[in-house]
Amino acid sequence: MTIDATQDGLIIGVIGAGAMGRGIAQVAATGGCTVIMFDTRAESSKEAVEFIEGMLGRAVEKNRMTAEDAKASMGRIQIADSMNGLNTCHAIIEAATENLDIKRKIFAELESIVSDDIILATNTSSLSVTTIASSCERPERVAGFHFFNPVPLMKLVEVIDGVRTEPWVADFLFELGKRMGREPVRVADAPGFLVNQVGRGYTIEASHLCSEGVAAFVDVDRIMRDAAGFRMGPLELMDLTAIDVTHPATELIYEQFFHEPRFRPSTLMKTRMEAGLLGRKTKQGFYTYEGGKQQTPEEAAPTSYDGRPIWVSGTRADAQAQIANILQNAGANIDSGEQPGDDSVIVVLPLGKDATTACLEEGLDPARTVALDTLIGLDKRRTVMKTPVTDPAFADAAAGAFAADGTPVTVIHDSAGFVTQRILGMIVNIGCSIAQSGAATSADIDKAVTLGLGYPHGPLAFGDFLGADRVLEILTSIHQMTGDPRYRPTPWLRRRAHLGVSLLTPES
Repeated sequence: MTIDATQDGLIIGVIGAGAMGRGIAQVAATGGCTVIMFDTRAESSKEAVEFIEGMLGRAVEKNRMTAEDAKASMGRIQIADSMNGLNTCHAIIEAATENLDIKRKIFAELESIVSDDIILATNTSSLSVTTIASSCERPERVAGFHFFNPVPLMKLVEVIDGVRTEPWVADFLFELGKRMGREPVRVADAPGFLVNQVGRGYTIEASHLCSEGVAAFVDVDRIMRDAAGFRMGPLELMDLTAIDVTHPATELIYEQFFHEPRFRPSTLMKTRMEAGLLGRKTKQGFYTYEGGKQQTPEEAAPTSYDGRPIWVSGTRADAQAQIANILQNAGANIDSGEQPGDDSVIVVLPLGKDATTACLEEGLDPARTVALDTLIGLDKRRTVMKTPVTDPAFADAAAGAFAADGTPVTVIHDSAGFVTQRILGMIVNIGCSIAQSGAATSADIDKAVTLGLGYPHGPLAFGDFLGADRVLEILTSIHQMTGDPRYRPTPWLRRRAHLGVSLLTPES
């Protein structure tokens, strides 16, 4: 059985007239499909149609579409009084509340109404497509069709093959996604699918960092925005999406993966959710909000460099030369001896290790030692890490010297892997895990993450940008130091790093 997603007169049903349902209806109608909407609350469908009309009206005002096209699109949207009104559809997309029992009930009723060759798709973001389909008489015609909110603005759609989904079903949805103006990616059914799996690396690891006392919320956000190039820091992102959405989804993915350590939730997320600190919608989360604006603490002025000598470890020659150039341009007094002088600030450059371990392995004085993160660019923000016994005067001198050229500096407490190394290492490793499983192609993994999450790079391209060998070193070192299996490198990462090839390299 095949249905042509590009054919004239294609009729698409949408169940659920909430934010997702109305967004799906809008892009289907603008894609030239006839849309029949149904919601158990009749008023919701009417409100959805009025909302879509307003959205298309604004698109016309901004010259994004013509008035004729907007009128034609609205003319393709119909409202059904009952689910029986969907029996003429070629495909039906369920966008009801995220509850397994409710979705199963909807699909059971649909199967009693529509013919056997009608495609049934679910817009679930966190439930197993295979599980939803398992109670259906014809599970082979059920697939996932996961859009992102707000649908008209988010170009990505994940097409999810359940274990028993027939290939032609997902093939149809893939082409339908294109017709609706989306960028589809194909992914096998797995907890969190593709985007939500990778997104856990950003938010969970940041939460663990903060709960360990490594850095303040605002410091983690500043580092990930300025140094790593993300549009939003992980804590302010959780405030935007709301912690009572993020944390339950995290717990669900963790449970569905049978407690895979990479997805272990943070107690910080749970306790803040239970305290009602949900984010923007409650005006208090990791930040407070007044008049809809995030209240961010002012960054303290950098300390002044006091002129004491600064010695930089030579364990990473390329980084040492770069740092020496920064310090020289800032007018710092550089100690160029093979070993640091008695009064010199000591700077070590670990990957995956903490400042304490790095200085002790080199036989250096921990009271005069700080570590500098060299994983990613040093031109927008620099991160200095203290040992537990670093003399404040030496830490201040290091921070002052590195800030002397006007680049902001964040000082954090000792941690295996700094902030960027831990978070980026986790993102890359989760992407490699998805590639290893064969759930999606390497190209689709990166495409989905850049479109769905807005990251500066997809996880595999990020690994190539940072250096797969360096990411492997970071994860291996953190794993060895902490004993925590969530940092264990995936075979996909390990093999490609050892071979010296791109992480996008598929299996031959």
